[in-house]
Amino acid sequence: MSSPIAILAVFVATVAVAVLPAEAARAFFVFGDSLVDNGNNNYLVTTARADSPPYGIDYPTRRPTGRFSNGYNIPDLISQALGAESTLAYLNPELRGRNCWLEQTLPLQELEFSMIQDSASIIRIFQQLALFQQYQSRVSALIGEEETIKLVNGALVLITLGGNDFVNNYFLTPITVRRLQFNLQDYSKYLVSEYKKILMRLYDLGARRVLVTGTGPLGCVPAELATRSTNGQCAAEPQRAAAIFNPLLVQMIGALNQEIGSNIFVAVNAMEMQNDFITNPQAFGFITSKVACCGQGPYNGVGLCTVLSNLCPNRDVYAFWDPFHPTERANRFIVRTILTGSDKYMYPMNLSTIMALDSKT
Repeated sequence: MSSPIAILAVFVATVAVAVLPAEAARAFFVFGDSLVDNGNNNYLVTTARADSPPYGIDYPTRRPTGRFSNGYNIPDLISQALGAESTLAYLNPELRGRNCWLEQTLPLQELEFSMIQDSASIIRIFQQLALFQQYQSRVSALIGEEETIKLVNGALVLITLGGNDFVNNYFLTPITVRRLQFNLQDYSKYLVSEYKKILMRLYDLGARRVLVTGTGPLGCVPAELATRSTNGQCAAEPQRAAAIFNPLLVQMIGALNQEIGSNIFVAVNAMEMQNDFITNPQAFGFITSKVACCGQGPYNGVGLCTVLSNLCPNRDVYAFWDPFHPTERANRFIVRTILTGSDKYMYPMNLSTIMALDSKT
């Protein structure tokens, strides 16, 4: 990785803004990688793009939007739960310029700042946070510093990091700089320590309700099955990485909340959520959790999803859309668990509890 900060490398990151109706309760800000990108990749020089068919095939417009999905992704579905419109990509030039988009979306927005990759052209996480700080300055010029602080303090924040630090840095080749520096346990500890710095920076920027997502079951995605599995089983080493990293992240979040004296940060255990439909896809109505709907090669897990790829006729029966990303239907199961899941999945509380508590303040 070109940067000394490990957790800055996420496949595709998203800085987003979304319009909330006047009666909506709060703003929604999104940071992270391609799992939560709603289109920032459209405005970056990168091969990690979702701006051409068949991406978006099941989105309401039936057109690609920059989402790495056949339809809605996780931020879209959380926005719907908040009674809001989907997040808007902060890099969209139509939303910038003369502050007209700010005037149209105030007093509440949903902004998306994500898009990360191990490349200088992608928005690394501290760049995302700098854009968030820029956004606050622009809003302050319109409504004043005090109202801007209230807006940000009252917002819901989603941050999704970690997966690409393993996939694109630690496991990319048999020998990598990170492998030479760290064993898997120590690298996971290092990533968690860097994640803590990022969360503290978010706190310093005013975030007071933050959903913190770790990695999914890294060894079980079609891309890893295609390149590392010989028998269709989840690739052992990436899977072990996720099994080490996620509990460490949950522990760190619990300790950080104690340090601050409030449940600011909420751990979203994406590995447990996805393990449910990966280990028993039929129970969720999927015919497979191994083969991607769109791709080529073994398990449709090789390369990018393009118009030349194999494409399944029914996305609802596939857990994975492309070699790395869940289908819209799988995302719906994930968000349903974010809303109502037990502490096995959401620690120390789920999103429905957050919304109920915050509605009383």
